[in-house]
Amino acid sequence: MEEANLVKDLALILISAGAFTIISRALKQPLILGYILAGFLVGPHMGLFPTVSSTADVKEWSDIGIIFLLFALGLEFSFKKLLKVGSSALITAMTQCVGMFILGFLVGEALGWSNMESIFLGGMLSMSSTTIIIKAYDDLGMKERPFAPLVFGALVFEDLIAVVLMVLLSTMAVSNKFAGGEMLMGLGKLVFFLILWFLVGIYLIPTLLKKAHKYLNDEILLLVSLGLCFAMVTLASLAGFSEALGAFVMGSIMAETLESEHIMELTKGIKDLFGAIFFVSVGMMVDPNVIAEHWGTILVLTITVMVGILFFSTSGAIVAGQGLDNAVHAGFSLAQLGEFSFIIAGLGVSLGVMRDFIYPVVITVSVITTFTTPYMIKAGTPAYQYLLRKLPSQFVQKINSFSSQERVNSAAAQNEWKRLLKELGLRVLLYGVILIAIDLGSHLFLDKFLNSRLDGLTPIARNIISVVITLVVMSPFLVGIAISGNDINRSSIKLIKVKQANIWPVISLALLRILLAMGFVVSVIASHFNLAFWTILLILVAGVAFFFIGRRSISKFTIVEDRFMANLNEKEQRQRRMTPVTSSVSDKMSRYNVKTDMITISADSLYAGQKLKDLPFRHKSGVNIVKIIRGSRSIMIPTGDEMIFPTDKLLAVGTKEQLTEFRKDMAENVYVPDQTESDTLAPRQFDLESITLKADSWLTGKTLSETDMRSYGCMVISVVSDGQVTTNPKPDYRFKEGDVVWLAGEKSACEWWA
Repeated sequence: MEEANLVKDLALILISAGAFTIISRALKQPLILGYILAGFLVGPHMGLFPTVSSTADVKEWSDIGIIFLLFALGLEFSFKKLLKVGSSALITAMTQCVGMFILGFLVGEALGWSNMESIFLGGMLSMSSTTIIIKAYDDLGMKERPFAPLVFGALVFEDLIAVVLMVLLSTMAVSNKFAGGEMLMGLGKLVFFLILWFLVGIYLIPTLLKKAHKYLNDEILLLVSLGLCFAMVTLASLAGFSEALGAFVMGSIMAETLESEHIMELTKGIKDLFGAIFFVSVGMMVDPNVIAEHWGTILVLTITVMVGILFFSTSGAIVAGQGLDNAVHAGFSLAQLGEFSFIIAGLGVSLGVMRDFIYPVVITVSVITTFTTPYMIKAGTPAYQYLLRKLPSQFVQKINSFSSQERVNSAAAQNEWKRLLKELGLRVLLYGVILIAIDLGSHLFLDKFLNSRLDGLTPIARNIISVVITLVVMSPFLVGIAISGNDINRSSIKLIKVKQANIWPVISLALLRILLAMGFVVSVIASHFNLAFWTILLILVAGVAFFFIGRRSISKFTIVEDRFMANLNEKEQRQRRMTPVTSSVSDKMSRYNVKTDMITISADSLYAGQKLKDLPFRHKSGVNIVKIIRGSRSIMIPTGDEMIFPTDKLLAVGTKEQLTEFRKDMAENVYVPDQTESDTLAPRQFDLESITLKADSWLTGKTLSETDMRSYGCMVISVVSDGQVTTNPKPDYRFKEGDVVWLAGEKSACEWWA
């Protein structure tokens, strides 16, 4: 019976979700609203419709939904993408999150909530909705607007901040107090595991997928991907983190593989299914009695979200040097609560640090702000124009000039010293995390294994074996810290060429890294043996001499690093090979606002069948056509005499504004039949029927070619004559009495022949 109830609950959830999402689509509202409304109406609080028999079972389904949602988010995330979206998006996201966290905490305190509830409220109000904004931008056709990259970049950072915030709030909820030391330890632990998982994952997973590529079909790839996802979920749970974090991390690792887009495609249906269950379960938590009782709180929080996010995100974008126009549009776009608000609210309730009524209150606020999102995005333009009229012109010019000056200053600040120190810092951090992990693993597992398996040996012998094994495993990463990579070497050589005196700080940095590497060696030995000061000094000196003397030979043994970098960059390298023009323009011309866009020639395009030199592309939009893809052919730098055919793909290069105008021109210049042609081209009724020829039938005695049926919209499919079936008879076939002729075509024409 329990299994039957589970099936019944699932049927109820999916049918109601399907019905209400159809209504949402008809009303041009986000599908999430349909899911939440479905959950609200079939939930245990309404009683208007049949309801689920077990909310606990639905909760388990929704937990799986969160895992798939975060896994899919990770697949679209990519840590490398995070580094590319720029400081402007980071400043905007940080300003919004910090500002709203503080504002949310103060509002919670003003409402008389407990300190922990106020802290969780600050976290819930900090995040905008990635899903809702991307869907709204798609529907409104605003993905190509100048402010769109800023908004999407801010959302990427907010997603990462949300994941970190979930971990920190969990730590605080468990201890039920704000302990600075514990928070720092928790954050350090999170950073440590994130880096470790990412490094190990990037080293192993792309390699394994490449090795098994010839055995992978869609089914196996789906199973492997989901298996790895749930494995990381389990690992994160064992490490004391949320399951959602594990799913997100594995998604971000898989995002760097060649199969990422394919995996995204394969898991989309599963993500949509369980995501729907999650959002329906969210709607089930909404209690109309709670809404009626706390409508004042809902109103206060709704105003806080819309006004607060609008203010802080706009301010952050201005500070980041994005100008008034982009800043205002970004602020109006981000003014709603996102999916992480549901997850954080559920976390607070499940940990017992929030009263139950807060969850439906937050859900209601999210639903209201989601409804307003498309209208808020549209309001960005009139709001900017209003500010342009009301604000002093000098103030607006100062903001916009600050934007330009910031970009100039940022470009000027990218000197070799900054690049060198950045590369060194990143290298030390990444290799340091792996070395610490190896050291911890040695103490936790290797020492215990040796003590249990080699108990016949003396403790000194076991310690020697442990130290040797640990240092051998560490050796590639010790080399990684002590020996410079190619980028660091290039920067060092440039600095020395610019100024000979730079050789001393460069040598000092090299010495410092070698000492750091030897510090790990000393730490491993000292954890097993008591070392005198002179012994430590001797080890350090020997290590420095070893690395300095043998650095040229040692630098060749960077197999681990080479494999990691190959896996990390393989996706980009393939993209460069497949789209050399787009990649080159993106790398070298993006700072000049020069981009590329691929346009497919429609079968109805008025430009099809014409030569490039006769087309008004340059005159109307200013773009250049640098490549034509026709089937498997690729025509690079086509001449003016090159003809354009339907389904050709044109690669155009120009500014964002020129490309937008080009797309608009291509969309407008298509063949549209007039009313008369539309009536003529209207679909006619198709018919398939048989006739039996009589002696006086018109067809009797004639050959098929003599009938000229096709010109009248009818044709012969088969003829049954003397029990023999002739399909598609030849033109010289002569009809005779008694033949059964099967006719196909327009109904009126076939009826005439009959």
